[in-house]
Amino acid sequence: MKITDIKTFLVGAGGRNWVYVKILTDQGIYGVGEAYSAGPDEATVKVIEDFKLWLVGQDPRNVQYLFDVMYNTTRFPGGIITNSALSGIEHALWDIAGKSAGVPVWALLGGRIRNKIRVYQSIGGASPQEAAESAKRLVETYGYTALKMGISAAGDMPYNQATRLSAERVRAVREAVGPDVDIGVDVHAKFFEVARAIRLAHAIEPYNPMWMEEAIRPENFDAMKKLSDHVNIPLASGEANYMIHEFKQLIDRQALDFVQPDICCCGGVLTMKKIAAMAEAQYIMVAPHNPMSPLATVINAHFAASTPNFHILEYIAPVSGPRKNVLKEPLMVKKDGYVDIPNKPGWGVELNEEAFKSMPPAPWRRGTSFRADGSPYFQ
Repeated sequence: MKITDIKTFLVGAGGRNWVYVKILTDQGIYGVGEAYSAGPDEATVKVIEDFKLWLVGQDPRNVQYLFDVMYNTTRFPGGIITNSALSGIEHALWDIAGKSAGVPVWALLGGRIRNKIRVYQSIGGASPQEAAESAKRLVETYGYTALKMGISAAGDMPYNQATRLSAERVRAVREAVGPDVDIGVDVHAKFFEVARAIRLAHAIEPYNPMWMEEAIRPENFDAMKKLSDHVNIPLASGEANYMIHEFKQLIDRQALDFVQPDICCCGGVLTMKKIAAMAEAQYIMVAPHNPMSPLATVINAHFAASTPNFHILEYIAPVSGPRKNVLKEPLMVKKDGYVDIPNKPGWGVELNEEAFKSMPPAPWRRGTSFRADGSPYFQ
């Protein structure tokens, strides 16, 4: 079997884009994957097109070999654009491998270790009351046993105000859903200072969060360890880290309780399996970051099905808009807060390419917040 062509689809999802990869072969088998939408998505498409020149004529079932060709012969370690392109291509190779063997991809990754996948969804609501109502509605509608929420911390807020309002928001959600629903609190790396993140962790500790996510920026692994040494609640991070080498720094330091690699930019399925194995050796759980399209959810489901230390998967119910239409049969959450494991060969789903015609891409940029003095800060 040989690769004959690689196609890309840049699809508008309302507010951002989705970047899809489709690899064709001389045997009529094709595979699909998804690259992360980082903002300059046309650049990701161009990188995929450049990799195509290297891959046409190769056997797509040699997944590790082709990954190494792309990764090792790219000049310098890749950033978000290169790694996203590489990840999307790697997904499509696995889809072909599964279809060629006539089995789901999870069967090629060690087999299924669980019967269903636990998922959580992020709540909405600007005020504590609105957040509480959103959380209660999601639990009642889908049966979620876990939710995620953001904090109240604009850049122009004093420390004390941001901490107080964030704690009030978490308290409102806890009171709305009761003591047993897990609540992940996502800081979105809005704090540059470790001390500020420590103060917030202590403020929300009484409400028993499942984790505090991205409490500080992702680059400084020693700072993450310092944070871990001073808080009593679980910490989660990893969506902005790539490949095994960056995760090794976090895992070796025991700086996190949950690692959150994104399968669309961390290096793909096999890289995420390697990250999970390193984490397992240190008794750390994996909770994949998953804000992309329903295709990424399916790919993550195969990873989750075959990974012992998988904990929970980020999820957005595909009930309307582009999420409802981009796959012919998206994974739907059941009334118990779980999704089923796909059982068809490969990923077990098909892109709805006809629907792409009504989803034109558009430039987008992640929002930036500003401090009271006018300086921007990361989020």
